[in-house]
Amino acid sequence: MKNQVSIMYLTCSTLFAVCLIIANIVESKIVNVFGINTTAGLVIFPITYILNDVISEVWGFRKARLIIWMGFFMNFLAVAVFKLAIAMPASPYFEHQGAFSLVLGSTQRITTASFIAFLCGSFVNAYVMSKMKKATQGRGFSIRAVVSTLFGEGLDSVIFFSIAFYGSLPGIVILTLIGSQTAMKTIYEIIALPLTNLVVKWVKRTEQTDAYDLNISYNPLKIRDL
Repeated sequence: MKNQVSIMYLTCSTLFAVCLIIANIVESKIVNVFGINTTAGLVIFPITYILNDVISEVWGFRKARLIIWMGFFMNFLAVAVFKLAIAMPASPYFEHQGAFSLVLGSTQRITTASFIAFLCGSFVNAYVMSKMKKATQGRGFSIRAVVSTLFGEGLDSVIFFSIAFYGSLPGIVILTLIGSQTAMKTIYEIIALPLTNLVVKWVKRTEQTDAYDLNISYNPLKIRDL
């Protein structure tokens, strides 16, 4: 049964989607980290890239492609329900409609930017991991994880901030946001590397698998190719 997936893969996939949805909810809060203004999504969003690395490394690009699309559709469902809940008439006893809308609502432009940035960044991350693994014959997971995150998070930040804030913020501010977000998320990946390495080794040993993407299609739309 070639389309079966393991409990371990299902667990990683579920965690990936949950982290993505949580990140988009807390993204609206601006926080200050070591003097740098960033979004609260920094706390959890990089975990989606770490999980992307783990899945790409252990099960390969095709399985990563599936979880990227599943994460996208689960996030789309969450956003759709949020917007529906905001639009529904509030009970006279519910006094927090403004706060509810502020936290769970976002402009169409921000939502579109987030969706496009996530898809592009996640696929680039998985693609770089896959290609580098073949080129290095499986050696140097740590450097592959950092490089793939740098490319993936970098593209994610470029697309998101460009679409979300072009014309409303000065160009230099957008460039600063792109640079700071990419740098901080990559540093997050580096700090988490010891734990990521342990997880990858444990999952490989438990699953008895270590995928190499030989003769596969990198077309992001071939979801059923597992």
